[in-house]
Amino acid sequence: MRALLRALPDIARMIMRLTGDPLLPKAAKIALAAAVLYLVSPVDLIPDFIPVLGALDDLLVAAILVDGILNYVDRGLVLKYWPGSAESLERIARAAGMLAAWVPRRLKMKIFSGRP
Repeated sequence: MRALLRALPDIARMIMRLTGDPLLPKAAKIALAAAVLYLVSPVDLIPDFIPVLGALDDLLVAAILVDGILNYVDRGLVLKYWPGSAESLERIARAAGMLAAWVPRRLKMKIFSGRP
């Protein structure tokens, strides 16, 4: 979880760059946009003013987003925009995968790849 928190600035940079790539599937662009809107919105499932728990829903959405991108978008495309090393991206993938494990794989595939 710490690895994911420390990497948030790099993840944000990657997402901004990735969304402009014409090779990114439309479904993934929509998922990225929806997640970013949720993360910047002042309205959350758990209000941000509640210590620790307030950031939990944002962290889970970020983990689902990262897990979906890394598992359902071409890894080479993701690495093209990742500001760190392939090894650091793999650490982030493991952390995000643990947090996003409760989301059904089929749902993530549908959200990020547009395939049923």
